[in-house]
Amino acid sequence: MNTKELDSKYIAGTYARFPIVLKEGRGSVVWDTEGKEYIDMGSGIAVNAFGIADHEWINAVTAQLGKLQHSSNLYYTEPGALLAEQLCTRTGMKKAFFGNSGAEANECAIKCARKYAADKYGADKRYKIVTLVNSFHGRTITTLAATGQDEYHKDFQPLTPGFLYAPANDCGALKAIVESDEAIAAIMFELVQGEGGVLPLEQDFVDCIAEICKARDILMVVDEVQTGNGRTGTLYAWQRYGITPDIMTTAKGLGGGLPIGVCLMGEKCENTMTPGSHGSTFGGNPAICAGALNVLSRIDDALLADVRAKSDYIVKELTGAPGVESVAGLGLMLGIKTAKPLSDVVTACRENGVLVLTAHGKLRLLPALNIPMELVKKAVAVIKSCCAE
Repeated sequence: MNTKELDSKYIAGTYARFPIVLKEGRGSVVWDTEGKEYIDMGSGIAVNAFGIADHEWINAVTAQLGKLQHSSNLYYTEPGALLAEQLCTRTGMKKAFFGNSGAEANECAIKCARKYAADKYGADKRYKIVTLVNSFHGRTITTLAATGQDEYHKDFQPLTPGFLYAPANDCGALKAIVESDEAIAAIMFELVQGEGGVLPLEQDFVDCIAEICKARDILMVVDEVQTGNGRTGTLYAWQRYGITPDIMTTAKGLGGGLPIGVCLMGEKCENTMTPGSHGSTFGGNPAICAGALNVLSRIDDALLADVRAKSDYIVKELTGAPGVESVAGLGLMLGIKTAKPLSDVVTACRENGVLVLTAHGKLRLLPALNIPMELVKKAVAVIKSCCAE
């Protein structure tokens, strides 16, 4: 059997895969098993921060593999300690918990918020989490409950209780929810709703969240699983909005291609999680942390400026182009509403050598942060052509 047949026979059918088998890549170019070349505008859904087969990252990971590939969290290891130091130093957060995915990071954030409230106000007094309609926080039963989209809930009831949903960019509605319920422990949100259609929150609404949280000692939890690690043109998206979360989560691009999730806790919560309150077998894996350290060390001001410049180019070229109804997003996290059926545009792009993603009825672009401008221009030209035809 070929790869597609083996996949169909032995892998659970949870993915509607595109009809190509990828074989290898370099940077932002990939090849399938037929030898066809593509410009990769998805980077593994915002994971391959510096593209495919990045030599600096490979060297960092393999050097650590030759020393110690894994240790349980019963022992100290240097890469995890150094990564936590860098994450805290560059964000102002105080403590880090390492897991293996964005969903795990968000699970930790939810547990931390509930434990903070229980420690301070008593068990079962404050336990509810407000999230936003159209949000996405993961696929575990609890992070599904946190996700504000009914379509993800329908087959998995009953979900974890204790979640309320407020419409995005509606300060009045959010205030009404908070004022009507004294059991709210936290407000959790993405600054750009990625799976919800690449929709940035409005500054006034984010300021409203910050004011509510401060006034009522409600924790502000920012989900940076997709927006983080340079994706939106700052190290983390909250730095563009002038806020400081009490808890933040990140994953995806930090690992550069290997699985990592991080829950970072600010001053309020730095001592909330105590021995035995949480754990992870593979969290803080030294090889993965060594790779993440390399990724983080290269996300500097010059790279972030380049991300913003590429974003400006893409937005300018696509806004108002024939067949393009709208362009939204921040940095290299962009969503394009097309006049033509989305599946037709995605297929046409693929046939013309450009791999794109989708999100909530939009074409979604999440290229590597260091994608060469030459490839950006080629990809944008193809996308424009496919939208217009």
